[in-house]
Amino acid sequence: MEQLKRTLRDKASARWAMMVIVSFLMAANYYFYDALSPLKTLLQEKLNFSSQDFGIVAGFYAFPNTFLLMAVLGGIILDKLGIRPTGLLFAVFMLIGAFLTAYGATDYYNNGGFSYGLMNSFWTDYSPGLKMMSFGMLLFGLGAETSIVVASKILVKWFKGYEIALAFALNLGIARIGTALAFNLSPRLVMPDFWSAPVWFAAMLLLVGFLVFLVYIMYDVKLDRQTQTKASLIDKDEEFQISDLGKLLTNRSFLFITALCVTFYAAVFPFLKYAPDFFHHKFGVSVKTAGDIASLLPYGTVIFTPLFGWFVDKKGRSASLMIYGSLLLIFVHLMFSLTTFNVYVLMVLLGIAFSLVPAAMWPSVAKIVPEHRIGTAYGAMFSLQNLGLFGVPILAGTLLDNTNPGITPEMIEAGARLNYTPTMLMFVGFGIVGFIFALLLKWDDKTSGYGLELPSNTKTENSVS
Repeated sequence: MEQLKRTLRDKASARWAMMVIVSFLMAANYYFYDALSPLKTLLQEKLNFSSQDFGIVAGFYAFPNTFLLMAVLGGIILDKLGIRPTGLLFAVFMLIGAFLTAYGATDYYNNGGFSYGLMNSFWTDYSPGLKMMSFGMLLFGLGAETSIVVASKILVKWFKGYEIALAFALNLGIARIGTALAFNLSPRLVMPDFWSAPVWFAAMLLLVGFLVFLVYIMYDVKLDRQTQTKASLIDKDEEFQISDLGKLLTNRSFLFITALCVTFYAAVFPFLKYAPDFFHHKFGVSVKTAGDIASLLPYGTVIFTPLFGWFVDKKGRSASLMIYGSLLLIFVHLMFSLTTFNVYVLMVLLGIAFSLVPAAMWPSVAKIVPEHRIGTAYGAMFSLQNLGLFGVPILAGTLLDNTNPGITPEMIEAGARLNYTPTMLMFVGFGIVGFIFALLLKWDDKTSGYGLELPSNTKTENSVS
């Protein structure tokens, strides 16, 4: 029949090409997010940042998605307007925020450059550099989280009914190459007379990612024409209703997987923000070596996440994999906190944990939530996830300052070491809470009928479409 003609998404080469294109933008996003992580000591030296100040800049990434619910609104906008206009709008926010963050780190700005006086006119307890970089990270985060929601919907659009778990896993793996390269390259891009060069490089990489996304748009238009759909219109019975949020918030499986998402990522991403500094202080390695050690986690996920994604597609066991990953996370953070066990081995194990949970979690959402509400669902998850990404870096920095009283940036530059044990035990606590929600998710799956333990393409009584 004419209606059964093949479209672009039915061609494996086209599907995977779209995954690579979208993943490149994700990698540029992740690179910028982590570009400052290996530069904590440098920020303390050049801009006189405290650990709390560093946590504020890192945490403000999540501010709009936590307190303004922008990821939820972005998901709703995505479901209403479609991939192309939503993706373009929020990619522009990312770019503006990235360049403002880089500008806030420059010597020109901090020596009285444009808008320095404005930033110095309020909240005088905080430096203008801190405020400009935080504002830039706020705008970057506003665009970045919704862009991740857009990428998730793109993968569902092209891969549902095919290799969706593997596609999500490879997407995450490629994206985390960006994180790994940020840890490797940022310390090495510092120039004596241009110390903020790593931040500018990250902003330019994001600009390249934006241009690559424009290429994806051409293929998205072609697919919509083939399937006779319009990016800005959906069927009347699928239009967004406020009651859709209510349905999500009364779905036990969705609540459990969201709570796991919040607590698990709160124990990983904020840790990565401080990981190079932690390795430098606890293990006495150089800043460059500390960045290289931290990069082992994202490099590990490049290998392990696709492997576990393939396993979920073929064998299922998503709920079980989330439990195993949560347990491994707790073990690694305990070892970091209380021992001096080989840091390279522990980072590889953390990479395995950080592959198990996402490889199983993100495709599981597509089983729990109908496709035409997937943007809203991912948006809600990312907004709640950002509660941890906002508060935990600031909490970690405050805890680090309070448990190391009297240690100044000058003393650190002279060789003083920070005690990270209380901060690391805090990450253990988040891991334990995540493990509890992973258990609850598996328990609920036994009665919900979503089939989280079944292979990706298996139909169940409560399968959503």
